[in-house]
Amino acid sequence: MSTHAFELPRRQLGQTDLYVTPLCLGCAPLGNMPETFAYSVAEEQALATLRAAFASPINFTDTAAAYGDGESERRIGRVLRELGGLSAGAVLATKADRDLKTGDFSGEQIKRSIEGSLERLGRDRLQLVYIHDPEHTTFENVMSAGGPLDVLRRFQDGGVIQYLGISGGPIAMLMRYVETGAFVAVETHNRYTLLNRAAAPLLDLAAQRGVAVVNAAPYGSGMLAKGPEAYARYAYQDAPAKLVERARRMAAICQEYAVPLAAAALQFSLREARITSTVVGMSRAERVAQTLELTHHPIPDELWPRLDAVGFDTDDPEAHRQF
Repeated sequence: MSTHAFELPRRQLGQTDLYVTPLCLGCAPLGNMPETFAYSVAEEQALATLRAAFASPINFTDTAAAYGDGESERRIGRVLRELGGLSAGAVLATKADRDLKTGDFSGEQIKRSIEGSLERLGRDRLQLVYIHDPEHTTFENVMSAGGPLDVLRRFQDGGVIQYLGISGGPIAMLMRYVETGAFVAVETHNRYTLLNRAAAPLLDLAAQRGVAVVNAAPYGSGMLAKGPEAYARYAYQDAPAKLVERARRMAAICQEYAVPLAAAALQFSLREARITSTVVGMSRAERVAQTLELTHHPIPDELWPRLDAVGFDTDDPEAHRQF
């Protein structure tokens, strides 16, 4: 079925003038990161995926400077040049990153990160830039004079960046950043899925503050899409036995209703009113149409309480860290 057969509504991204589809193309796999995803993505395969996505109803794309050491952005930039730029109404988000080799998370490094993103993407302006994975530095550093946020605000004042967001792992840390009022959007990953609901307090806080929530990795980085037998990994590492067993039980329940586990995992995020958009990593062109089909797969109301009854984690795996 053509991807154009599916329509996706557009939602306001927090209190900005950007409107995004509830489904967002996640471009981390397109950077060719086998150490993270346990598979490789060749350039032509990535380019074909991007072409399919840009031709689809999905208007929101998510990448980062660090994905594949800039390879994700380079590939996006190549396709954008082919297409003559972003289409009207499309939204492209990227992330400002530390130096992955040295760990440098200074304001100067963030400046280099933004300049690199602009070059690789072939853009003179960025619509949405997240500070990426600030768990690798301190809150004080990010918020300091001349630090990462200060540098990004200077880019914003110069018209280079339109809006700022925060993207990372630990929920307590993300909540602390949301409470500053400095960000229009917060991106969480692997912490609001069928198997883990640790991000629930963050969703509540963001809703109260008018901050958009972008929920990445609804499949837990793959297990809830491919199934626990095929891919027993969660959050980019081998999954604990209890998670694998829960995923097996959920898959069996879904089978009773003739619902793919992937459809339930994706729609779990899509049906959550506190989530503006859900980021799904796609690494093959055919995945675009398949993912759109999953968003529309009929799911009976009675399936949801049965899945909830299997149980889920509410603990953040990094809750012990101090920020």
